[in-house]
Amino acid sequence: MSTSTEPYTITEYGGFIRAGVPLAGYTPLPGHTFDALEAFILANHSESDTEAVELLSLSVRRGIGKIITARNYVGLITMKDGTVVEILPKIHGSNVADTKSIFLEMLRSLKDISFKEFNSSNLKTDRLNLFEIFIFMFTNEAAALVKQGLKSAYNSVEANERFFKGKLNVSQNIKHNYVRRDRFFTRYDEWSINRPENRLLKATLIFLQKQSGDDCNRLHLSRLMSFFEGVDASTDYEADFSQCTASRGMSHYEKALSWCRVFLRGNSFTAFVGSEVAVALLFPMEKIFESFVAAKFRRYLPKNVELRTQDTRYSLFDRPTKAFRLRPDIVLIDGDKSTVMDTKWKLLSENVHNYGISQSDMYQMYAYSKKYHAEKIVLLYPQPDNFCNTVISFQSDDEVSVDVAFIDLLQPDASVQALINVVNSSYTEQRKTYLHNEITFTKYISL
Repeated sequence: MSTSTEPYTITEYGGFIRAGVPLAGYTPLPGHTFDALEAFILANHSESDTEAVELLSLSVRRGIGKIITARNYVGLITMKDGTVVEILPKIHGSNVADTKSIFLEMLRSLKDISFKEFNSSNLKTDRLNLFEIFIFMFTNEAAALVKQGLKSAYNSVEANERFFKGKLNVSQNIKHNYVRRDRFFTRYDEWSINRPENRLLKATLIFLQKQSGDDCNRLHLSRLMSFFEGVDASTDYEADFSQCTASRGMSHYEKALSWCRVFLRGNSFTAFVGSEVAVALLFPMEKIFESFVAAKFRRYLPKNVELRTQDTRYSLFDRPTKAFRLRPDIVLIDGDKSTVMDTKWKLLSENVHNYGISQSDMYQMYAYSKKYHAEKIVLLYPQPDNFCNTVISFQSDDEVSVDVAFIDLLQPDASVQALINVVNSSYTEQRKTYLHNEITFTKYISL
């Protein structure tokens, strides 16, 4: 599979400049695309909404002009003229194709979108941009749905018919058929596949046919369209989504409808606007990394260890009322022992003060230590380039210890398993010490 136009691709904290402006390390964009992207940033910027500011930043450099820089969001922006802008996560030691594969694998951990059961290993990520990959995922889900059969339902129909059926709509019949005795304006129920779920699917197929630049995707979309004859494309997305049935018999629609929400609403945690933007699917890497790491721990933890995510048992202050709720990303509980972990999407460096660890993050970990009385407090970061230390540890005079560990996204399973082994060995050593002290104390008493 191949796309007709190449996307403009950067990684996090990379940037765009206007074509013709010489600046090493930045990707040039055609003037009209740069202007459309700038308008998108301004349309989604709000002084009262700090999250919107993190999408992309706009700055001006003397002699260069305007520069657009990617922030903490990754994904894609597709313009109405078909231009695709990709922002990929910054992952050490990986090329563009590997980065896309890793990113798709991380997206599978999200609850909001139907990436969970998709096998990204069969995608030619080096030849498809993210938008075409998402379309390919949707066509697979839609094809599986069509194979199981489109569901029908009774729909209320009002029409001026040649024959009488259902109930006569007296007022409309007088209005339309006062001089026509051969017609009946009636209201009746019709068994049809023209139901809200199918209307949304058809609307998504039509929308993607206009947006896709990949021949294979367009062929799949065209073939799928043939199964939706007799279905009206949705014109009121919100109304049709609100009428979707969550019954047991409709469960096989769930994944395909999740994709409809992605494309028709632009659902990627945040709603974006922009007059020249057709689709904006941008995801906060902080949330993706947090979800991905938690999913890996859930997969490999021993059965005797309980995993809690976004734990809210404790607050920073308890009187007069609980205030400033603490919410660590991961809490591991093994009997009366616990480990508290927080994930941070940031590449540390050995060449900066405190490796680049935020002081506010350390304050946060200190508070966790005091409230949870945990055996281990761990900050988890993605593995940076050329970093010699595998584990960094900080200790205070009042016996607070915070470890900094890394998840290698090129081999995340091995990283998480190694970390679990460290935690388990820590618990084991503590148990051995406890038992040794208890035996010694018992011997002393017996003497």
